[in-house]
Amino acid sequence: MDILHLVDRLEELISDCRAIPLTRNIIVDEDRILELIDQMRISIPDEMKKAQQITSQSDRVIAQAQEEAGRTISLAKQEAEQLLVSDAVVQAAQERAEQIINQARAATESIRHESDGYVIESLEALESELSRLLTQTRNGINKLAADRQQALQQEQLQQTEKKQLQKTEEEREE
Repeated sequence: MDILHLVDRLEELISDCRAIPLTRNIIVDEDRILELIDQMRISIPDEMKKAQQITSQSDRVIAQAQEEAGRTISLAKQEAEQLLVSDAVVQAAQERAEQIINQARAATESIRHESDGYVIESLEALESELSRLLTQTRNGINKLAADRQQALQQEQLQQTEKKQLQKTEEEREE
């Protein structure tokens, strides 16, 4: 029997007992009370066994829960460490990539400045050479023009002299 049911029956028995006037005492049916007490004694070990079973089951459940919690915490710590390591690797890779990009930009800028300088020097040298060639060409043109002019003048002079000679000869012949 359930111990609580027996306690309820004991309470009922006490409330059914006759009171002794002017006191708080009651007259109890001894046989009925002793019978209930015997039933309680028999029932208590069963209740204790049930309570112990429940306690041991709850202890097992608590132990399993603690073990599971420990595993979960361990896994969470491992994952957190992996994430931290992974995050550190990613961050290091990003920093290295930034360094490489900055170096490439600096190298590009340096090459651009050097190539600009080379182009300027080359263009200045070309300009100088073209200027020298232009001067030579102009001098050549001027010399040719002067030579031509002189040749024309000589030709005219020769024609004039020839005409004068012819005139002189004609005059002589006449």
